[in-house]
Amino acid sequence: MGVVKSQTIKNVFSTYAGFAIGAINTLFLYTFFLSDVYYGLVAFMLSTSNIMMPLMTFGANHAIIKFYSSFKSRLAIDTFLTWMLFLPFLTIIPIGLIGYFSFEWLIKILGNENPIVGDYFLHIYLIAIAMAYFEVFFSWSKVHLKTVFGNFMKEVFHRVAVMILLFCVHFEYLNTPQFINALVVVYMIRTAVMKWMAFNVRFPKLRFKSLSKGSDILKYAALIIIAGSVSTLLLDIDKFMLNSYIPLQEVAYYSVAVFIAAVIAVPQRSMHQILAPLNAQFLNSGMLNELKNLYLRSSITLFTVSGLLFLLIVVNINQLYQLIPQQFSNGLYVVFLISAAKLFDSLLGSNNAILFNSKYYRLVVFLGIFLAVLTVVLNFVFIPKFGINGAALATFLAISIYNVFKLWFVYVKFKVQPITFKTLLIIGLIVSSVLIFYFWEFKFHPVINIVLKSGLITLWYLAFILKLNISDDISLFFKKVWAR
Repeated sequence: MGVVKSQTIKNVFSTYAGFAIGAINTLFLYTFFLSDVYYGLVAFMLSTSNIMMPLMTFGANHAIIKFYSSFKSRLAIDTFLTWMLFLPFLTIIPIGLIGYFSFEWLIKILGNENPIVGDYFLHIYLIAIAMAYFEVFFSWSKVHLKTVFGNFMKEVFHRVAVMILLFCVHFEYLNTPQFINALVVVYMIRTAVMKWMAFNVRFPKLRFKSLSKGSDILKYAALIIIAGSVSTLLLDIDKFMLNSYIPLQEVAYYSVAVFIAAVIAVPQRSMHQILAPLNAQFLNSGMLNELKNLYLRSSITLFTVSGLLFLLIVVNINQLYQLIPQQFSNGLYVVFLISAAKLFDSLLGSNNAILFNSKYYRLVVFLGIFLAVLTVVLNFVFIPKFGINGAALATFLAISIYNVFKLWFVYVKFKVQPITFKTLLIIGLIVSSVLIFYFWEFKFHPVINIVLKSGLITLWYLAFILKLNISDDISLFFKKVWAR
């Protein structure tokens, strides 16, 4: 766990820095500097690009992680990486052609409720390509266990750039359409910088030769497109579908609520950057004991940390909504539901890394297709009835069903599951803490209330965790800090 802890801590720092900047952008700058309609438009654009991104990669980012360590000779590695550089064009070009020739039909379907989105289809396509190649180059670095710079670019760079652009809008250096054009440029620059970093780690030598595992790689890549699309659909299909049922400004309210809840996922996102290539190495080398140990430790550590974040969000949410425009408080129940879904995600630890890098990925992909369809159906049912709360409920149910299956499947195939008595202790601590602190209000300014309650909850939570030694890794971390 040494390299995991080292890079995870650095990744957590950069990820939280990115989220802090993103919080300023999402909660204050977007809400005050852009109209609700244009804020909703930006949220729709980025969500749609994110949905398209797995298709645009053609699974190359996942294939790099799964297969790279199985190649030993320099010639084979160079040939493999050459394939990965050009594989995304198998979907980027067809999607572009389809979009070009069906432009009017797309405007009629996607712009029915909000016609303004029709003016920005090209922006969505370009951002999706930039996102796709960013992931390819990031995976290129990951397999060399170099994740810190890539995580900084993924979490911090574009948010700082967006902050600068929003201030430019506020001071009238840019108008809103120019801001959206500049947003596309930001994502392209981010990809170019990530490419530079990846090529510094290992500069490619283009070798257009046949590959010994070529058919296996193509089959894996084709199927993993579906798996990646499923994961993205579960996260972003709600904002995409809301565009067809409600005004864009309500999409903005929903996006703010989802962003607040997404803070819980930061430790998991940070740790996953290094867990994925390590699990691929363990599986390729048959090191099952190391695989199981990593699964158990990553689960309890992530669930413990995410539990504290869940508490801090839930008990402070009313004060937080007092700091932003009143209409955004319509997303209160969205925060609760999405936060619970993110907390469940953290319980899985390295589950996803095991499944998508094992020989069982095909079955998981087919189940994912079912769940993607289920997600769409649930959104069709709940959004017309409950609006943004319905979208959140659909997402919560879909993610919960998907996670239950993944836990069961890994248990059946690898004879290991992450839930222990310590997991139950954390659940009990979280529930009791919500009941104690949610209704406890100080009669001060909301910022002071948040600081006071957060301090009390953190001390309460950490005292319990450290006293019972819930996570060896967390206890060791605090012992080292205390010793220093």
